[in-house]
Amino acid sequence: MADADDVRRLALSLPHTVEIQSDGFDFRVADKGFVWSYPERRPGRPRVIRRDIAVLFVGDEAEKQALLLGEPEVFFTTSGYEGLPLVLLRLVAVDVERLSELVTDAWRMRAPDALHADLDGVGAAER
Repeated sequence: MADADDVRRLALSLPHTVEIQSDGFDFRVADKGFVWSYPERRPGRPRVIRRDIAVLFVGDEAEKQALLLGEPEVFFTTSGYEGLPLVLLRLVAVDVERLSELVTDAWRMRAPDALHADLDGVGAAER
């Protein structure tokens, strides 16, 4: 079972990652977000930052749909994310190894190709 501290540790282990000041967590590479805490919005109520749910960049609609349909207990979406290559990830539904894969894949999709070689030097033990 993963949590927000695992997200932080894994994201910061990736090269060129910057943490943005937030009530939850928010990580970027080359000024592009790849994983952040879910800002839940409910009509008539203030936004609530959910540290138990991560918003994860997945690249395209096909990948998004594959995750949503293949593992609905792990991934979901809301109307606010329609048409965007983002899924919501229930952190308690994944272990740290799976979270590492997901966060690293999101980083790879957002980082410019020139930065990918720097990732090769980061061992799985560090992530």
